[in-house]
Amino acid sequence: MSVSEAEGTSEVPEQGRRKRSSSPHQIPVVGVVTEDADVQGAFKTMDLNRVIKLLEETDDDLEEEQLKSVKKLVQCYQNGLPLRDLAQIFKILNLCAEKIENQPHFIESAFNILKLCGLPFLKKKVSDEITYAEDTANSIALLGELMKIPNSELRIQICKCIVDFYHAEPPKKHITGYQQASSSYKIKMAEVGGLAKKMVQSLTLLENQLVEKLWALKALQHLSTSEVNCTLMMKAQAASGICAHLNDPDPSGQLLFRSSEILWNLLEKSSKDEIIQQLSNLECLLTLKEVFKNLFMRGFSHYDRQLRNDILVITTIIAQNPGAPMIECGFTRDLILFATFNEVKSQDPLVKGLKLSNSYEDFELKKLLFNIIVILCKDLPAIQLLIDGKVILALFTYVKKPEKHKIIEWSAAQYEELQLHAIATLSSVAPLLTEEYMLCQGNARVLAFLEWCESEDSFFSHGNSYHGTGGRGNKFAQMRYSLRLLRAMVHLEDETVNNDLCEKGAIQQLIGVFKNTLSKSNDKEEAIVLEIQSDILLILSGLCEHHIPRKEIFGTEGVDIILDVMKTDPVTFQSGLGYNVLLFSTLDSIWCCILGCYPSEDYFLEKEGIFLLLDLLALNQKKFCNLILGIMVEFCDNPKTTAHVNAWRGKKDQTAASLLIKLWRKEEKELGVKRDKHGMIIDTKKPLFTSFQEEQKIMPLPANCPTVAVMDVAENIRAKIYAVLGKLDFENLPGLSAEDFVTLCIIHRYLDFKIGEIWNEIYEEIKLEDLRPVTTDKKILEAITSASENIGKMVASLQSEMIESQAHQDVQNEQKVYAKIQATHRQRELASKSWENFLARTSNAKTLKKAKRLQEKAIETSRYGGQPPNAIFHRTDIKGLNTTVPSGRVVTVESTPVRLLGGPLADTDIALKKLPIRGGALQRVRAAKTVNEPKKSAPT
Repeated sequence: MSVSEAEGTSEVPEQGRRKRSSSPHQIPVVGVVTEDADVQGAFKTMDLNRVIKLLEETDDDLEEEQLKSVKKLVQCYQNGLPLRDLAQIFKILNLCAEKIENQPHFIESAFNILKLCGLPFLKKKVSDEITYAEDTANSIALLGELMKIPNSELRIQICKCIVDFYHAEPPKKHITGYQQASSSYKIKMAEVGGLAKKMVQSLTLLENQLVEKLWALKALQHLSTSEVNCTLMMKAQAASGICAHLNDPDPSGQLLFRSSEILWNLLEKSSKDEIIQQLSNLECLLTLKEVFKNLFMRGFSHYDRQLRNDILVITTIIAQNPGAPMIECGFTRDLILFATFNEVKSQDPLVKGLKLSNSYEDFELKKLLFNIIVILCKDLPAIQLLIDGKVILALFTYVKKPEKHKIIEWSAAQYEELQLHAIATLSSVAPLLTEEYMLCQGNARVLAFLEWCESEDSFFSHGNSYHGTGGRGNKFAQMRYSLRLLRAMVHLEDETVNNDLCEKGAIQQLIGVFKNTLSKSNDKEEAIVLEIQSDILLILSGLCEHHIPRKEIFGTEGVDIILDVMKTDPVTFQSGLGYNVLLFSTLDSIWCCILGCYPSEDYFLEKEGIFLLLDLLALNQKKFCNLILGIMVEFCDNPKTTAHVNAWRGKKDQTAASLLIKLWRKEEKELGVKRDKHGMIIDTKKPLFTSFQEEQKIMPLPANCPTVAVMDVAENIRAKIYAVLGKLDFENLPGLSAEDFVTLCIIHRYLDFKIGEIWNEIYEEIKLEDLRPVTTDKKILEAITSASENIGKMVASLQSEMIESQAHQDVQNEQKVYAKIQATHRQRELASKSWENFLARTSNAKTLKKAKRLQEKAIETSRYGGQPPNAIFHRTDIKGLNTTVPSGRVVTVESTPVRLLGGPLADTDIALKKLPIRGGALQRVRAAKTVNEPKKSAPT
């Protein structure tokens, strides 16, 4: 309330009279109190400026009057605090707080005003929330400052007031002309004013006051539901401050609960990395360790178990920080002990007599302990603790088929989930502990478990967990995680592990598993089956690479499963189910399991494997091209391969050579190599230069660092295409067009161009380093670069000749086509004239007779004039026949009516019937006699 408004409307107790406003149109902020207005709940008038001036007086004699004025203020605002008066009310609160130290009676006044802060904030206009936002934020921030007052009641009331922000209640009475501010207004203003930060700072003053501390934590618990407040709390180091006092004495248990809740909110709603950094100190971890141990050993209620799991999750998040002193504080050792005591018997007093139940909380605890082992194993110093704790042995107790009629502490669904989780944990831990893995007969256990997964034993999988996805009603989930474990071990390339696997028949067993998955899979488990197949092929690749005897064991059965995968419909590669990964695994297994073993190579060729490879290459998918071409280069060392490559035909009768040249052109286009519209070389000095090489400046490099020109060989497929075509022989390649031949000229000289490019780099580096070679070396360098350029010019010239020759050939072909068209037109004209003559003869008798005479005259003229004596002349035409077409004594019957044939069921002895006198086709005739039929002799 402003001074002028207060003077115009307020009631002054000392004078006992009212002052009227000088302006008759001025509306008072708080109306004059009448009996009716009081009934409606209107505010009583109050001159807040006068109260402030009164409280600012330091005279002790005014204490009673000051207390009365504050008491009157409290009575005036019993129904809520208007936003326009908020700044003055909080200033009064602050003045009361300053007087408490010397005048304890003001404690009650401050307490009563704080109670008002829990009431709704009221606005007269809709814009008041924006207009008074700054004043409101500063006023609410003052609550945090007031926590410094060493008075328990005031501190508790401040915390209650903050908690009330989040549980807004409507005003007790309706105030005429006022509305309640939005429910979230106080919360937003608390964020703007930075109240959370000041509340965190106040915790240091409450270390020995448990009740006040619990109320402060309750307030912070509410404040921490906001991201803005969590950020402010993070900057005030709230995480470390709260965590360090988790284990403080508290019979109620609220301290641990509220503190853990705040830590959770800080991790979720502020910078996770920063919070982890704050918690990664020895003091916090020692506190967490003690709290977890107490809850683990002495917590039996549902609430204690939930809180124990929450603490473990927070610890797991902290353990992800490599700098956290988990080992130094002894927490790592205890966690490993708690994770394995149920499977490996221990005499440690911490776990003596302990036993987990099958409750949901204990089940979650077991999974969380498995999970934290995976995180702890990433810290190499923790490896020895994992060995001492016999973690591998504990985890392997789950890698076995379920035993019937055996009482276990977990339900079937829980045991299955723990089993899958344990195998997944082994996949991370076992590669770090290979000696312990081998001591536990890890390979034998996994292969035996894999054999059970493949068997037809009755087993109903629940498939409820994350690890059991896709494994409901089958053993695919167990098979998938077992194969992941084997894959992790094989790819260590530890010969001890790999030899042990091969000696136990892993190669044959895995091939058998792959075949079974082909027959058992369906649409629902398609993704998981594809992953299983991919892992099997990767394991086989790891086992067979560089070992010919193992490739021989892989043999024809292994080649067959590879061919089955390669025959997959190419459309499925875009399905996103994992076919791409399977194809990559298949190509890798061709490289590692077939190449180098001649019987397997021959069998692969015999089964048209090269055709399948070229079919995949023709799909023109860049991610596969490099690997396929690499395989093709190796396969071409086999002399039988060339015939297969040349025999392949793709779409539109495309040949392998044409496909490779097409890939070369596409690659050069993507690399930005300069070519003209015909594919000819433009820059004879740099015929292979890519756009990247043009942008990259040549700089001196150490001898062991490859230059850009050398790296270019490995970074694209041009070198592999050159190698394949070179092994096919550049001559007599079938199915090439003129454009292909132009490109083939460049491919043929690829190696010469690349050598010249590297020598040019050497020459440029010498210039950059200001070195001057001796005369002989300089001449040699110039000769080499000149020779390279000459080769480029020669190739460009050859390409020009090819293009000109092709252009000439195109012209000739065009002329031939035109000649054919002209001949066709002439033939049509002759046919038209012949038809016109024919019509004339058939429609005009005179024309017909004339044509007949001309025909007979032409016939007579063409005959030989002289006849030998006594010769008999035979006419070839029919005299008196008025036709001009050739005629003879033969009549052609185009079709025979069915009635003459007798239909499809005519007598089969039709050949013996006599021909009818009227001619035509054969038919039944009554009383027909056979020609020259012998007479029947009379009976004797």
